[in-house]
Amino acid sequence: MSADTAPRPPVLRAESVEVAFTAGFAPGGGRGTARAVDGVHLEVAPGEIVALVGESGCGKTTLARTLLGLERPTAGRVLFEGEPLRYRSRDLRAYRRRVQLVQQDPMGSLNPRRTVYESVVEGLRVHEGTAVDELERVERALSRAGLRPPERFLSRYPHELSGGQRQRVVIAGALVLDPEVLVADEPVASLDASVRGEILRLLLELRDELGLSALVATHDLGLAWNIADRVAVMYLGRVVELGTVEEVLASPAHPYTRALLSVLPDSGVDEGPVVLSGEPPDPKQVPSGCRFHPRCPVLSSGAAERAGVADLCTSVDPAILSGGAERRVACHWAAVDESGRLPEQAT
Repeated sequence: MSADTAPRPPVLRAESVEVAFTAGFAPGGGRGTARAVDGVHLEVAPGEIVALVGESGCGKTTLARTLLGLERPTAGRVLFEGEPLRYRSRDLRAYRRRVQLVQQDPMGSLNPRRTVYESVVEGLRVHEGTAVDELERVERALSRAGLRPPERFLSRYPHELSGGQRQRVVIAGALVLDPEVLVADEPVASLDASVRGEILRLLLELRDELGLSALVATHDLGLAWNIADRVAVMYLGRVVELGTVEEVLASPAHPYTRALLSVLPDSGVDEGPVVLSGEPPDPKQVPSGCRFHPRCPVLSSGAAERAGVADLCTSVDPAILSGGAERRVACHWAAVDESGRLPEQAT
């Protein structure tokens, strides 16, 4: 393979990342240590959009915050352009200029007393001080975010804007610093269905026109299908399935992914809607074996028993998925080959 066609190294990488919360009362109630992120490898390549999907409480927001440097890993590390993230204030400040957050709730992230101009210019002033060209850069960021002509919006306040326009202001606040990566946590969850498509189209345009990379955390698999190049499915702190959007969403292999997809129209999941029993387990008490097994329809239906993996499902933790672009699944049942034998990695 020539240097021109060789895969480019990831711009952002989680390497064996763990994040645990220990307190008198841990998240979810009760005492103990909650493993919010429990050994995650994940990469985002230049110009790539990766969707991180899963139910609320699966750890995707904590992982996103860790990739932004807002949480420090209990173990493992975050790398940007191949260099480990350092947690000195000077290093974090430089890093956060290049990796920007797009928050979920624009009304919560925009100060109602500040104009659009004041909201967008804030990050620029924090990182660069007062610049002679700040008006030009604010207008350029607003224009890139789809607020055109930008001068119409500079003196407006958040309450004077629609929900979609407010989210575009939040995106402009990230773009004003010319970052390489956006980390978006449920970027359209608070928006009406009529404007969600506009924001998703904007993120795709930013990828195509500016070469931006993005990690988008969402519970919405329909969003992932429309925007992502690759999908990482997260359950109870672990990535359990990883691959291209076509591999994961058109041909899901993990029972959890299949259950999430089954409720979508035209999902291609043959068994129809799958209702998972119970709630996601407490992250302070991770089940033995596969962490999904207490809710797994493959196990409860007897399919795992017929495949000869039921004991593995309840006693052996599937291997943590490594990073990279290849399709990977953390599931004993999915690892059974056509002859019914177990590959070495599943035993």
